Amino acid sequence: MPPRIPAPQGLLSLTRKMLLEVAHCVPNSLTRKVVCLRPAPTPSLQPLIQKATLTRKEKIRRMKQDPYSYQQAAQRKAANVSRRLELQKQRDAEWGSPVHGITTPFVRSFDYGGQQAMTEPVVDKDGNVVEEPQPLPTSPHIRNYLLDEEEVEKALEMAAIVTKPLPKSENNVEDPEYQLELKKHADKHRKAMVAIQRIADLKNGNAKDRKHANIRRCVEEFGRHNTDHTLERPAPPLSRGVVPEEKPPRAGPDTGSSEVQIAILTSKIRALATALEGPKGHRDKNNKRSLRLLCHKRQRLLRYMERKERGSGRWEHMLKTLGLSPATWKEQITL
Repeated sequence: MPPRIPAPQGLLSLTRKMLLEVAHCVPNSLTRKVVCLRPAPTPSLQPLIQKATLTRKEKIRRMKQDPYSYQQAAQRKAANVSRRLELQKQRDAEWGSPVHGITTPFVRSFDYGGQQAMTEPVVDKDGNVVEEPQPLPTSPHIRNYLLDEEEVEKALEMAAIVTKPLPKSENNVEDPEYQLELKKHADKHRKAMVAIQRIADLKNGNAKDRKHANIRRCVEEFGRHNTDHTLERPAPPLSRGVVPEEKPPRAGPDTGSSEVQIAILTSKIRALATALEGPKGHRDKNNKRSLRLLCHKRQRLLRYMERKERGSGRWEHMLKTLGLSPATWKEQITL
């Protein structure tokens, strides 16, 4: 066996690469030149470096060589993987759903028209309580048929005055017959009050009545006639000598601003999504298309409001109250 001559690592790698270049090149008889089939890599005199990804054989060798350091590395890797999973789960929770976003108490109250102070407990098939009742914001002054509590009370008071029997004469006030008529009138008025309260109660209404009530609640909560004083957008900087113009007072409730329309669309989306999540919702193709259209319309309004009102009090108040996550407007919505 010939003796081995020690040489630097770089020269050995250079010699190997030159041999590979000669092996992959063939002579051409026409041009009497050597034609290379593939471009040869540029030679490097740097020593070989161990890659970060180890083979199974190398891992076993290191484990046998120093088991303590190998176990430490495995623990660090496991901790890194678990932390990445936690962060990914947190990002997914913050990203939310493109339809529901992150459900808030105000959005849950759409199911009851703002008439219940607590949610109904969620029960499984065996009757066990899965989720405890949670508090909800209420609007008890809103009644059915576009009425308010104050209007109903005034109408009942006027009805009591109009239907009250009159005495035949001033001296006939203490007549027992007249007192009996007053008593019958009071009983009839009490029954009429109970009937009117039941008729005007939203709990006895249908889905259409709750939709109208939710629209009124959205106008009251997000209308700029109420939020101009509390969530005013900061005024732009003015040049010297320029006096800011005073805004004229609003003539009525605000029903056309972006945040109001987004809240109304959220209430409609909530009702449609709840119906489609039922046992036979997958068959309802028409409502599924309507849900898709409503979600994309809300996405356009959210993108517009993000350009105009991002960072303002109105934007933050709307996102916090309605639970609108980035999934509702940032990327393509798929149902």
